[in-house]
Amino acid sequence: MVDFGSILTAMITPFREDGSVNYDCAAKLAQYLVNHGTDTVVVCGTTGESPTLTWDEEYQLFSVVLEAVGKHAKVMAGCGSNSTNEAIAATQKAAKIGVHGVLHVVPYYNKPPQEGLYRHFQAIAAAEPELPVLLYNVPGRTGQNLSALTVARLAEISNIIGIKEASGNIDQVSEISRLTPPEFQIYSGDDSLTLPMLSLGAKGVVSVASHLVGNQLQAMIQAYRSGDVSQATSIHLRLFPLFKALFMTTNPIPLKLALNLQGWQVGSLRLPLMMDNSPELRQNLQTIMNELGLLELQIV
Repeated sequence: MVDFGSILTAMITPFREDGSVNYDCAAKLAQYLVNHGTDTVVVCGTTGESPTLTWDEEYQLFSVVLEAVGKHAKVMAGCGSNSTNEAIAATQKAAKIGVHGVLHVVPYYNKPPQEGLYRHFQAIAAAEPELPVLLYNVPGRTGQNLSALTVARLAEISNIIGIKEASGNIDQVSEISRLTPPEFQIYSGDDSLTLPMLSLGAKGVVSVASHLVGNQLQAMIQAYRSGDVSQATSIHLRLFPLFKALFMTTNPIPLKLALNLQGWQVGSLRLPLMMDNSPELRQNLQTIMNELGLLELQIV
């Protein structure tokens, strides 16, 4: 089984001033992430603004990031869609590009029943049976929850290797952990819930904050695993204000602002998302980042 590690970073998509994808910056950022705590780079997920990227842009990003870091880390491609046929086609294309795994979000807007969700993911997994599939449950965005019972059924499929669980429901995490085998990998979809979810058997996190504090997140997870819960809790509490600030408004708006504050040229966002230049958000981020020493990096 492919080991995707503890920290999977849901990488942003950098844009140029004209709104085109900045592939050079994407490669540079992916390399930086891998050198600062990231085990797997997740390309074209929610944080990567996948809803406003074309498939051609996404395939190019898969290739660029794989070329940049594929020898040193894993690359997971966001191939989800609310159309099963489209999701299968994207998965097959990603497999040909050579990614190490694919992330598939629960179909959005059409709100399929649980049996429809099961068949959707079953069909995707069957289309590329050698390619690992990570489920992605984020009902706050999709409008539909993937139930623990459905996850348990899907866990029986050999190449469905785990789930990014972003429901925010700890009871559901407990139920998933109870119903699935030990080798099924549960990842937190919320940075702030990583430590609590580790206690329920989670392997790690698909992270937003790891753009900024990847090494610290790795230290937290390793401390917990080594039995130093006090140290893990200390790191969690120190980073907690950053976790919350990065979701003061819709992700990845605060994250892109934070990266630009550091000196990254990641650009703005594609409509209907847009940069929030409110003094409150900027000041809050600057204060927290300064306390954590994150403004001293000045990456250019």
